[in-house]
Amino acid sequence: MTGNKYYYLLSIVNRLETQEFRDLCATHGITVTHQRQVLFEALKSMPGHPSPEEVYARVKRRIPSISLATVYKNIHLFFKSGIFREVSLHHGSLRVELNSRSHHHLVCTVCKSISDIDEEAFGLPQRTGILPGGFLAERFSIDVLGRCAACQAKS
Repeated sequence: MTGNKYYYLLSIVNRLETQEFRDLCATHGITVTHQRQVLFEALKSMPGHPSPEEVYARVKRRIPSISLATVYKNIHLFFKSGIFREVSLHHGSLRVELNSRSHHHLVCTVCKSISDIDEEAFGLPQRTGILPGGFLAERFSIDVLGRCAACQAKS
């Protein structure tokens, strides 16, 4: 592919991502800002379940004046609006859920990595709605705690 074609295709992809973000913001009642756009693009390009600190390091390359507090504030705004979800709170640090498919997590107790596993792997039905004791289940998520392959290899 010649350089001109590459940059042309890249500009099309960037316009589509910009429009996707603007549409999401309109749907969720969020004001579109440059910082939020860059934050959204960074999140969408990051694999796994990034922490706010990892997102901050990536966004800071494009917006050197951005603060970690601004990154946290906007990530929480994305959670509140439903654009992204938060991975289980009880693993020690905030992580952003980028995978919108129904799935569960494999959590390494040594290195704290979090990997997705399809819900079909467990063969359990999702049960949302009112549970015993009046608890309203909104999402079904299983966290499997153990050691990842890399940490096992180190032992």
